Amino acid sequence: MNGGGMLVAAPERWDEACFVVPALRAMIGSGLGTGILCPEAQREFWETLEGLHIVDFPLKSNVRGIAGRVAGNWQASLAWEAGLAADVFKAAAIPRRLGPSGRKLLKRLTHPLSFSVSPLDHRVRYYLAALGELGIVAESAGFFAPAALGVEPVAGAVLLCPDSDFGASYEWPLERWLEIAKRLVGSHSKVTLASLGGPRGLSEQLAEKLGEGVEFFQALPLAGVLPVLAVHGLVIAADGSLPHLAAHAGSTCVTLFGPNDPVWKRPLGRRHAVVRRHVECAPCLLPKCPLDRRCQNELEVEDVWKAVTRISETSSPLNLAPA
Repeated sequence: MNGGGMLVAAPERWDEACFVVPALRAMIGSGLGTGILCPEAQREFWETLEGLHIVDFPLKSNVRGIAGRVAGNWQASLAWEAGLAADVFKAAAIPRRLGPSGRKLLKRLTHPLSFSVSPLDHRVRYYLAALGELGIVAESAGFFAPAALGVEPVAGAVLLCPDSDFGASYEWPLERWLEIAKRLVGSHSKVTLASLGGPRGLSEQLAEKLGEGVEFFQALPLAGVLPVLAVHGLVIAADGSLPHLAAHAGSTCVTLFGPNDPVWKRPLGRRHAVVRRHVECAPCLLPKCPLDRRCQNELEVEDVWKAVTRISETSSPLNLAPA
């Protein structure tokens, strides 16, 4: 860029990064020069958005160093919360620094935004509401479309990800994943297991129990596996970063929710399904359950299988035999 446009702070979490995509597409579509300030680890993800200028930085960068690269190149910035990006925007003396008017962020802004959303709204509405205050229309269906990766799904390919990077309380019991995997293999699906390298190692354990009938890979770094996700027409995953990235890559997802609320945080797109067993202590959002993991332990195999078969009849190119 050369003295114009708006530089937006990339959310640190992958789910939030996916939720901000429609807003960024709307900004680009309006003709506004739009950039994203992001860690290097996110670059491959943001490269899927056509027309977005990417300013990335190494993990151990400091505010002064990043600000030196940004200063003089942008007329406006948009930060979502207090943190590194907001400090960079202020240090770079960007003339118009926008963001929600929360107490911690306010002193870094020149133009606080007053938008608000209901706590029951999906998180994508938070980012779209900010654009509404700027007068940018963001309701086009194309803004919510999966990324155009140029990768066609392989017929019958199913990806399972029992791991969650949100914590152990977001993970379903191993023996139930094993039952789902066996049913898929018995239905002649091409099953792949994705590991996030979590401490419980559910994907590794599941791969060992299933033997040579399935493929296995490490889905890290996450930004680099988008083409692999796109190969699989159906992704069945624990609630975590992976199903959001899979939805962005064009897969149809069945996501198993526990401590989280799907009304607020389900993957973007109407083609997806969520499965949960609502319990009185949910949503707690805790990475480690202080009780008995009842939201996971009370979610039955049949509930998940019904969602899988329903998806296979409508969105996914599977031909599941009766279980």
